[in-house]
Amino acid sequence: MTTGERIQYYRGRARSGVGLSQSALAGLVGRSEDWMSKVERNVIQIDSLSMLIRIARELGLDNVADLVGPAIDLSLVGGPEHPSVPRIRGALNMPPSLLGVGLPGDALTAQQLSERVAEAWGVYETQTERYAPVGAALPGLLAEAYATLRQVRGEEEIAATHALVSLLHLHQVFLRRVGERKLSLRAADRAMQIADETGDPALIAAAAWNVCGILTSSGEVADSLELAWQTIAHCRPDREATPQHLSAYGALHLIGVIAAVRDSKAPTAWELLTKARTVAERLGADRNDFHTSFGPTNVSMHGVHLAAEEGDAQEALRLADDVEVPEPGGVLPLERTTRYLVEVMHAHRLTGDDFGTLFMLRQIKEASPEEIRYFPLVREAVQGLLKRSRPQMRREVHAIAEHVGVLA
Repeated sequence: MTTGERIQYYRGRARSGVGLSQSALAGLVGRSEDWMSKVERNVIQIDSLSMLIRIARELGLDNVADLVGPAIDLSLVGGPEHPSVPRIRGALNMPPSLLGVGLPGDALTAQQLSERVAEAWGVYETQTERYAPVGAALPGLLAEAYATLRQVRGEEEIAATHALVSLLHLHQVFLRRVGERKLSLRAADRAMQIADETGDPALIAAAAWNVCGILTSSGEVADSLELAWQTIAHCRPDREATPQHLSAYGALHLIGVIAAVRDSKAPTAWELLTKARTVAERLGADRNDFHTSFGPTNVSMHGVHLAAEEGDAQEALRLADDVEVPEPGGVLPLERTTRYLVEVMHAHRLTGDDFGTLFMLRQIKEASPEEIRYFPLVREAVQGLLKRSRPQMRREVHAIAEHVGVLA
């Protein structure tokens, strides 16, 4: 059974067999009936441990495993923490004044630092096997960044600050993908504080976009939406705005789209998507400033996601017909295009199209054999196919299941 099916099962048997309505359970955990309905129908997935705990308690369960299944690990990676996490945790726990001292790191020029951060981002955004090299590099890079910032002044200090914020963004993305939500938020908060001190509206918008991302993925969607709205108002671009400013400003709208629909505010989500499309038209092309992946293509991808989150899988697939997924190595990073392929796969799954689901799983595995292991939606889809795979599908389904860690 999926998590949604388990919630529905235990909801019907809660309160000594009397049961709870969807509306009642949703109210007890601070969500809407529409949200609970989508969870039980597997339209949306709960990836917040705190929310799973709240639901389990209201259903009278003693173990969260009753909702997620004993064979499913509660981390996003489906296993123990990534081997690079302890060193990264140590670096983020250390006072910045000791980075480059307690954690060795030589001061660089601002240009050298920017180049090293850009190189790390390049590996993360383009390489199919990237978690090991990037994870190993992050602690030392952080030490070098703070050592550099203590040595430079003037224009070099501004450039070094931008590089440090970018590096903390990379920490946030990396840590979120390997299931370290608290550490990810710590990195995002630190970047936000540094960006705010610069007064640069583009950098502030990009930093807020990162914080919104981790809040949304942690289930704190109302807080994420509120932060997006406030920052949109604070960082509104004028006629002379740079492309970098427009990119970060537009990306705030897209992260707001996801937060709004998950907060059961679909009209707000569509409003934000329309505003994002206007910004993308003004920008005129896909860009990846501050690694926000903003432009016309990503706006269209979010339209597919929004339709799927609302439960209209047919509309999601119709919109997907008009989206041309960029080739690897293009403007959009591999993680963004992979995540979009997962969303299309999920739409096929919602329509009951097993062959379409398997076709998309094959594309995801070919495009990003490492990344596919980090998506709960993929694991759910593979588990579903294992239960009812047709003879002509069975061998390939089992191979993918072994690859993502669903089968030993």
